[in-house]
Amino acid sequence: MLENIDLSLVNWSRAQFALTAMFHWLFVPLTLGLSFIIAFMETMYVKTGDQEWKRITKFWMKLFGINFAIGVATGIILEFEFGTNWSNYSWFVGDIFGAPLAIEGIMAFFMESTFIAVMFFGWDKVSKRFHLTATWLTAAGANLSALWILVANAWMQNPVGMRFNPETARNEMESFWDVFLSPSAVTKFLHTTTSGYVLAAVFVVGISSWFLLKKRHVLFAKRSIVIAAIFGFVSSVMLVASGDGSARDVAKTQPMKFAAMESLYEGQTQAPLIAIGLFGKEHDDPMHRGSDQEFLMKIEIPNMLSYLAFLKVDAFVPGIKDLVLGNEEYNIMSYKEKILRGYEAQQTLRAFKDAKGHDDAEHARLKAKFDDKEWLDNYFRYFGYGNYYDPNPEQLELNAFKIVPPISLSFYAFHIMVILGGHFMLLFMVVLWLIYRKKLESNKVVLYTALWTIPLAYIASQAGWIVAEVGRQPWVIQDLMPTMTAVSKIDTSSVMITFWLFTITFVALAVAEVKIMVKQIKNGPKEGGHK
Repeated sequence: MLENIDLSLVNWSRAQFALTAMFHWLFVPLTLGLSFIIAFMETMYVKTGDQEWKRITKFWMKLFGINFAIGVATGIILEFEFGTNWSNYSWFVGDIFGAPLAIEGIMAFFMESTFIAVMFFGWDKVSKRFHLTATWLTAAGANLSALWILVANAWMQNPVGMRFNPETARNEMESFWDVFLSPSAVTKFLHTTTSGYVLAAVFVVGISSWFLLKKRHVLFAKRSIVIAAIFGFVSSVMLVASGDGSARDVAKTQPMKFAAMESLYEGQTQAPLIAIGLFGKEHDDPMHRGSDQEFLMKIEIPNMLSYLAFLKVDAFVPGIKDLVLGNEEYNIMSYKEKILRGYEAQQTLRAFKDAKGHDDAEHARLKAKFDDKEWLDNYFRYFGYGNYYDPNPEQLELNAFKIVPPISLSFYAFHIMVILGGHFMLLFMVVLWLIYRKKLESNKVVLYTALWTIPLAYIASQAGWIVAEVGRQPWVIQDLMPTMTAVSKIDTSSVMITFWLFTITFVALAVAEVKIMVKQIKNGPKEGGHK
């Protein structure tokens, strides 16, 4: 079945979506966190009446506005791409995936667009408290937008609360609350938004450190650092806690992604966590698919992976080999068996369609299968695996190993994210300690470290996105729909052309955005407050 897939079209469509999503994600995390930091700063202004706090708020508000505008524009492009490049996906699950996106547009986006106007243009036109309320509601609206988008994304990682309608060959929402409150959705929202808060806090601390190094707007910089460092430290603690919960959810719902994150080929009890590792040469044997990596060096924490996954130091963590080949001792079904069951589910659907209008008894019998929970759990849940079926047993075995994500990329992205997360927490702790000791201004090493941590925060943010999206490949919907079957049947050249047009546009936007941001930062806050 794989020979019928135009891999060139699939790869270019994936590249275009990844390009748009990664560019979009350069702006969203900053706005998620900066909106709350601004709200806290304005609260200080309303509470104290100190004009310096108003000046501080206005400065960071400008930088928020620049990023917010580009984030909205790129987000709209992403939603259009679902219809243009991924129409098969939209048909298969549009009834479910479209619901949270519609709510995001109706509730959250309207909320943002209404109150952001008051936030930017309402100074001295509305009361202080009304303006402050508008600022807080803008922050809430930005995070509500993230909530609904992340609910939709979490459903792709762990499809729940649905039923399959064989008459239309579409998945339909059966329980909105199962979709909205699934553990995957909750942990994804908490972990993703808190990562944005940490990035924004690093951004504010870093830019403010630059002012201290230049000995400009010292009071402005000190006050900004206090707010951002406290917000960042609290957020980093929440980030670790939500990351822990997210990892356990991944171990339960996406065990292959979890194994890829640690390059765990052979399942183990008392499995160690690789804190730092560097790969050697990958195997050429397709039975390994680069999974059984030989490490040039690695530092392990004993038993930690088992505890991280299942809160038991002696728990068995399945490896890539266990998941692909199966493990009878731990009741793990092989990918070969899942392919056969998925193929049977697909054949059942074809027979159901063929029987419609020709053989009512057969049509009714097959319809009963799709109403049978046991059959759905044993066969339809592996529907997507059927696309890897091949009548040749040897090729079928090889196809099973094609359902393994890129190991090296998943491993490195995960570990970069975790290591940098620890660095951010440590930075906030050091900054707060130096503020308490009144020694931050004179400590140039910490100030320069804070400044150069800004790009590291963006790297960590992108790495997290890579772990989430690359780690679940080849699935666009876990176990139900491979990415290769989700693309629209369009000409590959049209996707290539739009890819390069988007690339040129995004580079131009990025250059313009950086220039505007740098200019605003160099100009500093408007005069009128304390020096």
